[in-house]
Amino acid sequence: MPVDYGLGPGPEPKHIDRKGLYVSLDDRIKYLHEFLDFNSGKNRPVLGNSDDSSCAEANACCKPADVEALQSGSKYLKQLIPAVVNLVYKKLLQYDITSRAFHTGSTAIETEPEQDYLHEETPQIRRRKMFLRWYLIKLCQDPTSMDFWRYLSKVGMMHSGQGRLHPLNIEFIHINACMGYIQDIFIEALLSHPQISLRRKIALLRAVNKILCIQLDLFAKWRLRDGEEYEDEMSVYSFGSGKEGCLGDKTILGSSSSSSADDDTASIASVTPSTHSAQTTQTAQFGASRASVCPFADLAQSSSSETKIWAN
Repeated sequence: MPVDYGLGPGPEPKHIDRKGLYVSLDDRIKYLHEFLDFNSGKNRPVLGNSDDSSCAEANACCKPADVEALQSGSKYLKQLIPAVVNLVYKKLLQYDITSRAFHTGSTAIETEPEQDYLHEETPQIRRRKMFLRWYLIKLCQDPTSMDFWRYLSKVGMMHSGQGRLHPLNIEFIHINACMGYIQDIFIEALLSHPQISLRRKIALLRAVNKILCIQLDLFAKWRLRDGEEYEDEMSVYSFGSGKEGCLGDKTILGSSSSSSADDDTASIASVTPSTHSAQTTQTAQFGASRASVCPFADLAQSSSSETKIWAN
């Protein structure tokens, strides 16, 4: 009797409509969700030596699905936001090419600004910090809603020189570096948390990384030439009750802003004031004795470039 070595034909691959990836945000998000196993419900066992007791214990429970991990862990992410904002702006202001963009609205313009470079206490930077804080709060909200992903796509569009009365053109290399920097802060902060179980840390980090991966794609899609043969249909993304999209000089955005301030406000308009208030008044700690809302806020305001979060 012939032996089956499992080398027979496998299942037929699932069909993905290439055009849909470029003309439908819903199709694009659905594909990315499936490819990344985002909230697939498949609570995969923890990888590791099966003889290891910690792995065996984790496997007994398996890892929570991504949305559940985000819902139960969002409070830890929100506690980190003030320090993440300070660290990100310290980093952006370290380099002339990114600092200059606060004057010119573009990292592609190499002309030195007529005024002095901005610093962290400049009103304009303090205001920009507020926008980043609201954006990070939004990342902690409901990823099961399509509005969540529409918002992330709009953020990508508005950083590509499109969709704003006063264009903001931040080249992708800087966007990617900044998102990677934020990801690195979250990884160190959450892995070094003294109270969250390893199983929860892994689940939360996996979920956050998937969201950041999709956000990077939603930055890139406004710059890449992939799928340009569908450009006429890419010019408008239909989002049910509203439309958003851009191609060349055709710009569609549900706001007729009259200033750069209004442009920025439009990009975070879906973050409710009550959510913002809850964030700014939150005083819970990561088991630390300090009064700060963030476990490493003191670090973020220091001149040190280290990001050791729980070191005393």
